[in-house]
Amino acid sequence: MRIKFVRISVIFIFLFLGSNLLYLEIFRGREFRHKSFKNRIRLLPQEGCRGKILDRNNHPIVDNELSYDVFILPQDSSAQTQKLLQEISRVLQRPIQDLNIALKSQFVAPFAPILLVNDIEIRQAIMLEELKTDFPGIIVQTRVKRHYPFGRLASHLIGYLGEIDPWRLKKLADYGYKSKDIVGFSGIEEKYDYYLRQEEGGLSIEVDHRGRFVRVVGYRPPKNGKDIQLTIDLRLQKIVEEIMRDRIGSVIIMEPGQGEILAMASFPNFNPAIFIKKSNSLLKDILHHPEAPLLNRAISGTYPAGSIFKLVVAIAALETEKLDLKRRFFCSGKMQIGKQEFSCWDVHNDENLQEAISHSCNIFFYHTGLLLGGQLIHDWGLQLGFYKPTGIDLPYEASGFVPSPLWRSLFRLRNWSAGDTANLSIGQAELLVTPLQVCRMMAILANQGKLVTPHVVKSIAGKEILWPEKRIIGIHLKKKTLDYLRQGLRRVVMDKDGTAHNLSSLSVSVAGKTGTAQVAAGAPHGWFAGFFPYKDPKFVLCVFLEHGGSGYAASSLAKQIIEKMLQEGLIES
Repeated sequence: MRIKFVRISVIFIFLFLGSNLLYLEIFRGREFRHKSFKNRIRLLPQEGCRGKILDRNNHPIVDNELSYDVFILPQDSSAQTQKLLQEISRVLQRPIQDLNIALKSQFVAPFAPILLVNDIEIRQAIMLEELKTDFPGIIVQTRVKRHYPFGRLASHLIGYLGEIDPWRLKKLADYGYKSKDIVGFSGIEEKYDYYLRQEEGGLSIEVDHRGRFVRVVGYRPPKNGKDIQLTIDLRLQKIVEEIMRDRIGSVIIMEPGQGEILAMASFPNFNPAIFIKKSNSLLKDILHHPEAPLLNRAISGTYPAGSIFKLVVAIAALETEKLDLKRRFFCSGKMQIGKQEFSCWDVHNDENLQEAISHSCNIFFYHTGLLLGGQLIHDWGLQLGFYKPTGIDLPYEASGFVPSPLWRSLFRLRNWSAGDTANLSIGQAELLVTPLQVCRMMAILANQGKLVTPHVVKSIAGKEILWPEKRIIGIHLKKKTLDYLRQGLRRVVMDKDGTAHNLSSLSVSVAGKTGTAQVAAGAPHGWFAGFFPYKDPKFVLCVFLEHGGSGYAASSLAKQIIEKMLQEGLIES
């Protein structure tokens, strides 16, 4: 009986072993063969080059340069690994403790190469390559990294690079993006990331059971990203940034006919290379800086327009015929509206519209605004491009805001008053605009009545972008309105008491408007927006100084920019 039990037990054990062997060999054999293949095949990724960002004359604004990274192949024992790390520590002059930390943090799988150190010097890369005879576990791999030859230049326009965040990964996963990808944040780098990004290639190598190289199994070449040519003129951008340095605000230079942005700067700016080097202290400084250097004030900052907005009121009054060209108002320096007294910055006496534009007379525009009413001013503000994004091909553009009687009654729970109309007519109240919206509005007067859509990209991979005609909207302003207001803007410069008379000494004819916008705290904002040459405008210029004090300060900065453009032969006098 005991022998029979033993026999049955032995048979049962062999049947169990046989069935498991059959299961592992027949049903899961392919899976284990695949795992075995993966264990002896190691992948060494190779990145392509991200596309360059070029100016309109194909000069590089953002380029690429070679960098060297150190990988190690996991060794059979921890003692071998530590010996390997000691040699790397000696060459790189880095504490072995730091290398051990990197080893643990970058570990992915037992047979996968581990990124130990990135961005080493070429001298160190050569020394490590010489050690490979005795230490085959060392891999020095080239990588292309972003290079900014001009440092901070056009930083808001360009944007910066960083590791993809969960929000972007979820949004872009269907387009081939994956965890730890380097992607663009803000500016051209973000808006056109899909075109700029490269495709990863790499080597498949076979190793033996001790992790030693046997042979190359396969190779897939990486693909470079597409180069993007901007409408920006690097020479103009340098002029603007050099003159604007150490101030807070923005400068935009635009071609008025098609909306090509020739220069766009926001201050304070930042160095995009900080985000590549990942210096924690520098990143912390820039992210918590009180003056918000990452904010692109040209398109994302919203501010009261001040007297610049008087042009909207003037256009509305002439187009609706609420104001006759011969109509004059008397400026005594103050005016009673309801129970409140409204003031002007000077006493201008009897003035017509052109003179009021030249002198920036508040009293004249209080009267004109009251003739129109708040709703008409609001409607014409919308028609001339305010209260909506311009549509520029950059991310995070702000809409601004133009108040109206309906908004006041719905959201502020009080009726619109004559005082509200008066404030709006000189660009105050709750009105908020971006410098780019102001620049585009001035372009309407420069290009004879077209509302253009600004853009910064000229071509992708050498193929010019043909922007659709619908990006240019005819406002259908009367010719006499345009001619009259253009003459008024020229008088701002040419009249001895014009608010931008300091520009009259330039050898190129300039027309424009200054603005001083009051704010709740701090010095007023300063504006200047204009175009030149007067008869055949090639440039629209908008200068905004945050807490700059006055429109005169902005026009003085505009003068410096135009003088430098003349000196360098960028405009004909």
